[in-house]
Amino acid sequence: MDYTNNVTAEKLQVVYGDMTLGVHGKGFEYLFSYQCGGMESLVRNGKEWLYRTPKPAFWRALTDNDRGSKFHLRSGMWLSADMFINCIGIKVWIDDVEIKLPAAPENNKYTEKESADEIKIEFLYETITVPSTQVSVAYVVEADGGILVRVHYYGKSGLPELPVFGLRFIMPTKAVSYRYEGLSGETYPDRMAGGEEGVFEIEGLPVTRYLVPQDCGVHMETKWLEVYRNTTLSNVKDGCGKDGFGLRFEMEEKPFAFSCLPYTAEELENATHQEELPPARRTVVSILGAVRGVGGIDSWGADVKAVYHISAEEDICYDFRIVGVS
Repeated sequence: MDYTNNVTAEKLQVVYGDMTLGVHGKGFEYLFSYQCGGMESLVRNGKEWLYRTPKPAFWRALTDNDRGSKFHLRSGMWLSADMFINCIGIKVWIDDVEIKLPAAPENNKYTEKESADEIKIEFLYETITVPSTQVSVAYVVEADGGILVRVHYYGKSGLPELPVFGLRFIMPTKAVSYRYEGLSGETYPDRMAGGEEGVFEIEGLPVTRYLVPQDCGVHMETKWLEVYRNTTLSNVKDGCGKDGFGLRFEMEEKPFAFSCLPYTAEELENATHQEELPPARRTVVSILGAVRGVGGIDSWGADVKAVYHISAEEDICYDFRIVGVS
């Protein structure tokens, strides 16, 4: 269905479905699912960018130093939390006014011509850790199609240190390249001294060929990231062109860290050798608000310096913006 005929440049069209909230404008269509507990579809210029609902990320594939220092034995519960999380609450605001969740039958009072200047929808998640804690992810959709994403991890006493914290996006097909402004090369909080500031373009989705696959490809202090794909999952000609199409993530108040890989942390974790990794089909973008250092101070087994640990007992808040590539 083409919604753009009912939308002005200044207004968003809002569709109140039985189990979804649709937001449409010129060149974009977004769908938020109450059942899946998150953003279910992100379409820019007719191209879908989501293969799965974005969810909080707590785990990175173990590094050699993580194994040597037995970090996984202290913090292994975060692997389960990364794989399984429960959405326990959803709130919706229309032009800064909170409304009752417009799921069926509440949505019956709306028409097909609803509009707004700004839509905010917030998902509250609960972890399966012991003790449990919560994470909120709020999406603020603006009239021009930009999405401000605010992520808040609520610290809880008694939880072990986090390997990482962020939001993970799994995209339908493998990216052909990505560009970013930040530090050159692979950087971690305790491995930044050699990075030079600039704009860099990476062809494909390279995975560092360690003997045993492990976390890799993190880039710290990033101002923006653009991901480019030239294929979709459509069976018809989709007009991608050789140059492809892109999606851009921008810093809001402070730089973020990211990784852009063809595998999830769990897929890297599951492979004991490079040849055990599955064929690369997707793009996994993790926009990170906190990253644990890699250590290796005097051997692959010495613990990471305390300043580069991530306390799970303290709150972590960060935000970023999703926009199209001009």
